[in-house]
Amino acid sequence: MTRLHLHLLSDSTGETLENIAKAALAQYDDVETVRHFWPMVRTEAHLDRILQEIAQNPGLVIFTLVNPVTRQILETRCHQLGLPTVAPLDPVNDALSAMLGQQAKARPGRQHVLDAAYFARVDAIQFTIAHDDGIAWEDWEEADILLAGVSRSSKTPTSIYLANRGFKVANIPIVIESPPPPVLFALSHPLVVGLTTSADRLVAIRRNRLLSLNQAPETDYVDHEAVARELAYARRMFSDNGWPVIDVTRRSIEETAAAVISLYNERRGVSTRESE
Repeated sequence: MTRLHLHLLSDSTGETLENIAKAALAQYDDVETVRHFWPMVRTEAHLDRILQEIAQNPGLVIFTLVNPVTRQILETRCHQLGLPTVAPLDPVNDALSAMLGQQAKARPGRQHVLDAAYFARVDAIQFTIAHDDGIAWEDWEEADILLAGVSRSSKTPTSIYLANRGFKVANIPIVIESPPPPVLFALSHPLVVGLTTSADRLVAIRRNRLLSLNQAPETDYVDHEAVARELAYARRMFSDNGWPVIDVTRRSIEETAAAVISLYNERRGVSTRESE
């Protein structure tokens, strides 16, 4: 097991930096990472304190600092310590500057300005939370997307992920004994997407869920034949109504959400590139 001290410095919230580091580290096995996260680094005094910590725990330094003074201090000091530094946004900014014929503005946290898109995202999150698991079906027509699927088919986490991307999402569990309200079959505005999975995978997920709740692990909820009937019932409903279906068996939440967004954009006649 390799041990790595990873220092992340940002002059804003550091959200972008964390995502970059997370994506990169996912490519390596057997690495014990000790993360040192330093957001809102905007003064030399603050940077001096951080550099003392870096000197005590040498490792890789990744940063997004737009102020040339603090950036120069960081790079110079790390060079003296013999530590590598990486500014992951530099290649992107260089390419944009060349293509656009202008220099980037040194404005920390510019992407976090409270604009209309920010408030729309907050509204989407609130809507999605309020319309989880079949709740408030009378408002479904206001949704952008409605996810349908049997219990534990990743409807809720996918809905929340989509909400963070600005989509108003409702979701409903498909249960044989409790048919959905008729309004589900008459929706015109939202894109209805069916989520399905393999019976084996669903049984395993449900069994783990019951164990975590200290409930009896042997019920119809995890009976393979009963689960297969549930899935078949849901698939027939999806097919009868012409709803697109996504198999989430081997998909992460992010991959499922990306597939939903692609379907949503196709319906609106918008390319994925234009929507990003």
